[in-house]
Amino acid sequence: MAKIIKDTIHANGIDIGIYTSDFENEFISLTDIAKYKSDAPNDVIKNWMRNRDTIVFLGLWESLHNLDFKPVEFDGFKNEAGSNAFTMSPTRWIESVNAIGIVSKSGRYGGTFAHSDIAFEFASWVSPEFKLYIIKDYKRLKTEENSRLSLNWNLNREISKLNYKIHTDAIKDNLIPLELTPLQVSYTYASEADMLNVVLFGKTAKQWRDENSDKKGNIRDQATIYQLLVLSNMESYNAILIKQGKTQAERMQLLHELAVQQMTTLNALDLKNIPGIK
Repeated sequence: MAKIIKDTIHANGIDIGIYTSDFENEFISLTDIAKYKSDAPNDVIKNWMRNRDTIVFLGLWESLHNLDFKPVEFDGFKNEAGSNAFTMSPTRWIESVNAIGIVSKSGRYGGTFAHSDIAFEFASWVSPEFKLYIIKDYKRLKTEENSRLSLNWNLNREISKLNYKIHTDAIKDNLIPLELTPLQVSYTYASEADMLNVVLFGKTAKQWRDENSDKKGNIRDQATIYQLLVLSNMESYNAILIKQGKTQAERMQLLHELAVQQMTTLNALDLKNIPGIK
């Protein structure tokens, strides 16, 4: 199970819980948002879910994002919604239509959470003014998150560059005979770099460029943080293997084993979604 990352939105004096497990889908506490309107937040959420417009919105969201959504059960709720006798709760909605956009969590820090798309819709119903405060601090969190990720990417990119210097020095000292021309020397460097590209990305730099002519930079500029981390380790290890006199074919096999092992370790640490290694 992916690790849950928690944070807090500070909106006009009210703290609102938010969590994610993939940095793509954030779930925001409807319970905390409802406290802006009442000391009985569960009743506020139920009243919102009684509205026909709410049921239609929730059903549309689920149909767009949830392959296991139950449309027949949803149609029954849509026909009943808005009537005086109609009632709806998060638990009933989740269990009846197999919803994923709303989550009911138990325990001390539990409550009702919803995907940010749904949470902002609920906030509009509670108070358009309060929604603006929520969005303002939500943007602050996203800016800080992007800044951290950018810093990590740049750090690993610089590490990769430093290791590349070690790597090319090993090639110069151990693979390049004195009689090679400057062009041949340059080709040897490119061959070693592309060997690493093939091991990590499955293609050479030229193959990537031919397939991605619309993108800026090169294959390594488009790498993930974790690919760059493994790449820097591969460069250091390749330098050692070169000094040991291993052939390129032998080194490719050993480097592939290293890449698979390190990707497996990263996955075990919940650092998932790393493309390039199968």
